[in-house]
Amino acid sequence: MSIISYKRDGSMNTLCTENNSSNTWRSFKEKKMSIKSAISLTLIGSVLLMMLLSGIDAGGIAIYWGQNGNEGTLAETCATGNYDFVNIAFLPTFGNGQTPMINLAGHCDPYTNGCTGLSSDVKSCQAKGIKVMLSLGGGAGSYYLTSSKDARQVQFYNNPQCQYTEGDIKNLEDAWKQWTTDVNATLIFLGLPASPEAAGSGFIPVSDLTSQVLPAIKGSAKYGGVMLWSKYYDNQSEYSSAIKNDV
Repeated sequence: MSIISYKRDGSMNTLCTENNSSNTWRSFKEKKMSIKSAISLTLIGSVLLMMLLSGIDAGGIAIYWGQNGNEGTLAETCATGNYDFVNIAFLPTFGNGQTPMINLAGHCDPYTNGCTGLSSDVKSCQAKGIKVMLSLGGGAGSYYLTSSKDARQVQFYNNPQCQYTEGDIKNLEDAWKQWTTDVNATLIFLGLPASPEAAGSGFIPVSDLTSQVLPAIKGSAKYGGVMLWSKYYDNQSEYSSAIKNDV
């Protein structure tokens, strides 16, 4: 799993051990950019979330959407009532003079402007009060940032030294305390794979999450909720439905 932190300046980090992935996301509303114009410029996608924190309550669920054509539409995702944030993934190509290019798996074809129809879905989500984000980078691609400070991505899944193992929350709890202490953030989100198949390691069964992990971290003033990878896997496991009353 990963931890996502929101800084006071509105930026978001995913926390545990750093790698070279990017973490720069933008709120559509904040950038005052419709999805149609964003896609027509091929400007959707990657890994850091940028948003203002005013009006955001702790205890929400964020979901990644966009990397499996069988996960349902963006509008259907928001209509579940399970999510407070939807992170559209990914924009794997941008920076260093490259033409930005989105990759939304089987959802639409950006080469034929086939993704412009997402505009109505974004509006549908926003009408429900759901924050729609752009996720830049991803696990593969060619992307560049102007500052190394913008390139921090850290994960709590696929990282045994700081993730949950069956019956043992010590590594996770120690890492959570470290990052909530050391990172200048207003809210931190705990990122989890939504099913065992969603990651190589780090999945937490619902009963363990609700009885052990969440009680250990929800007392933090910086606790913001849970982030799940991804909508496709959440469809299979119904993980968000099972945990939403406890988040």
